[in-house]
This record gives sequence, structure tokens and C-alpha cells, in this order.
Amino acid sequence: MIRRLSWALLAAATVSQAALAQEAETPGVTRPLTKAEIIRNYPPDALSGAAVDGPVDLKSKGGMGLRVVKLAEGLSHPDGLVFLPDGQTMLITERPGRLRVVRDGVLDPTPVAGLPALNNVGLGGLHDIALHPDFAENALLYISYTKEGAPMAGTALAVARARWSGGALTEVEDILVAKAWESPLGTYGGRMVFGPDGMLYISVGDRDGTTRNEISSARPKAQDLSSHIGKILRVRDDGSVPPDNPFVDVDGALGEIYSYGHRNVYGMDWHPRTGQMWASEFGPAGGDEVNLILPGHNYGWPLVSLGRHYFGKLVSDQPWFREGMDMPMFFWNPTFNPENMMFYTGDRFPRLKGSLMVAGAGSKTVAQLSIMGDFVRQGDTMLTELDVRFRDIRQGPDGYIYVLTEGRLRGPDDTDGMLLRLEPTAASPPASEASGRASDPFESPD
Repeated sequence: MIRRLSWALLAAATVSQAALAQEAETPGVTRPLTKAEIIRNYPPDALSGAAVDGPVDLKSKGGMGLRVVKLAEGLSHPDGLVFLPDGQTMLITERPGRLRVVRDGVLDPTPVAGLPALNNVGLGGLHDIALHPDFAENALLYISYTKEGAPMAGTALAVARARWSGGALTEVEDILVAKAWESPLGTYGGRMVFGPDGMLYISVGDRDGTTRNEISSARPKAQDLSSHIGKILRVRDDGSVPPDNPFVDVDGALGEIYSYGHRNVYGMDWHPRTGQMWASEFGPAGGDEVNLILPGHNYGWPLVSLGRHYFGKLVSDQPWFREGMDMPMFFWNPTFNPENMMFYTGDRFPRLKGSLMVAGAGSKTVAQLSIMGDFVRQGDTMLTELDVRFRDIRQGPDGYIYVLTEGRLRGPDDTDGMLLRLEPTAASPPASEASGRASDPFESPD
């Protein structure tokens, strides 16, 4: 049975963590960024070119035939992708601060006008994009981006709502500025998705700009309900707080919070059969997770983690269980680096139907996961031959799978990112003949 910490116990844990936070320095807040930090986040060289030229036929590890078709190249760290209702137009976010249009498989060379000013140091910039459920009628869309405060005040994740008009953004306004002001060297999360309930769900990262230090000003705040750091938020389409959110009546807690104790959630989707919300989450060095997300629940970071800090020490002295905190339903070892994910519901890939498809960044692979109740297992893996980092994965209205890629984590001048479409080939054997994989992802395992 899943249980939660009482508010009193949580407050005690938060106080002890906060005591450590008071001793921490925060690059870009308590001191200016050093020359070395700036060079690391603005590499002097740039990656260019594309890993795929013409269509290429590959096989997954399980023997499924895949044709990889390049639709666009020359992108810089593309992070978010949506399809407009016409089914032929796609909008793609580039982290350095551009919104791009792909029409009928052709990339428009001119970026979309109307984006708000943003900070693109390190992993900051333009993050995700989501369409309003009634976009066909109201033309409203949402972008998550890095907002800059006053000098030496840090940066935070913000969500702006805009109207798509004549190929440009108009009526742009922030509907949420996260209470997550920290180092510009930190991570942001920023994944957005509208749920079946019509609410907008937003992930806010751990904002930790000192990942190689034992003491951090940001890290403990994932357990602090007065901060948006390390949370999944749930808001109405105008950014207001729904009255049924889990912490609206808790003194000192922020009403937008839906779940907490996360490190960096980069993928969220709803199970097509059960309607349950699932999320993929970056661990530190190890401890990448897939979680079943329940309102008001605590997912442990940084009090519980299966990973290590980047300087080698275990994150937690209780890496597997702590009373009142939910354990991951699945975790990777070695590191997978899960980015966005989606449940595949199309008919183009019968062997994948009902599966959770997860884009892997550092692992440079796409993985198929099968979920049966609370049991998750990894099935097939694919696309490792391309040697690229996968940032986003989406199902198109045509039933094909679309992925966004990059060559490395940082470098705002890089232009080696691609938009790829995955198609089936006749080379795919029946699922029952491929490496013993079950034809139905919900079938009981051997």
C-alpha cells in the first residue's frame, strides 16, 4: 500500500535539509559564473551536419524492421514537438530560443516571431510546447521557457500562453512563473501535457546548479511544499489553481503542486487503458525512474534515490525505501537518461501498440516498456546505430512515430539536431518470433 508522510514529518525532514542549503553557494546568484562555467555551457566549437541522409532501414534489437526518414535537419537542441490539427504542420522548439515550423515535411528557414525574452545559459532556453485541447477553435498554445530575473537573482521556469495567428505568436502572456529561482546552471524540466481532465500538467526540475557538490541550495527544495522545485504542477488553462489539487488547503503549501519529491521529470502521459498518469524521471548518476503519479504523493528525491551524486557518493543512506515515499515502478541500471515518453496507440506498429515508448538521451536509444498493473518490464530497444541523443518522441496523427535528436547535451550554436519519422518495414517478423517477445505488451511474462 502506498502511504504518504504526514506534513509534520515532512516539515522536520525539510528543516534538516534546509540547514544544509543555507551553507551552499549558488553560481549566478551568490556569486557570478566563472569563466570555466561559461565555457562549459557555451562550448567554443559547434556540432553541425546530420546523422541520417536518405531513408535508412534498421532493425530493433528484437528484430522489428524500422525505416528512418529524415524530415528536417539543422535544428539546435530541439526539445518539444506538436502537430497542428491539419496533420501536416508541426511546431518544434529549439532550446537556444527558436520556434520552428515544418510543413509537409519541409522546415521553414524563418523562426516563428513573438517569443518572450529568455535565458539560454546551459540547459536554459525554450523547452516544450503544448496545444490547448480546443486549439482548433481558439488557436491557443503554451510554451515553457527559462525566465531571467534581475542580475544575480537566478532564473526560473515560466509558462506562457499565446495565440497562433498567421504563423506568428500573438497575445503572449505568462500564466505561470515557477517559484523556482535558482542558478542558471540548473535544470528546468518544463515538460507540459494536457490531461484527460483538461488540466495542464507541468514538470519543474530540481534546478540544481551545483550537482558536483554535496551541499546544494536547490536540492532540498524538492521536499519543500512552499517551492515549485522538483514538482509536477497541475493548473487550469489560464494558470489558476484547480480547487481539487491535493495541497490547496495545506498552510504554507503552493496550490499548483500535484506531486513532489521529483528530480527531473521529462516525460508524462496517461495509460490508454487505465487512465493512470505515468512519468519518466532523470536520476543523477544512475537511478533513472518510471513512476506511477498519484495526487499528493512524494517520490522521495533527494531523501531516497537509487543513484549517486556526480562526485561518487550515494545520494541517500536509504536508497530504496523510506516510509511515506513512493518507490519507482521501474528503474534503469546502467543509466538510461529518459526524456519524453508516450503510450503508443496507433496501428502502424502492431508490436508496439499499448507500449510505453521512452526516448533515451545519454543511452542514445529508444526503449519499449510494457506495463501490466504495477509491473513494468523493458521489451525492445532500437535506433542505437544512429548514435544520437533522443530528446522527444511523439505519435503522429498518421500513426507513425516521430523523434527529435541532438548530438550532445550543451552548445547553443549546434545545428546537428534532426526531426525523424519512424516507419515499419516489411522486414519485421511477427512479434512471437522476435527474441521471444510477447505479441501483446499486457500479456503475462514468461
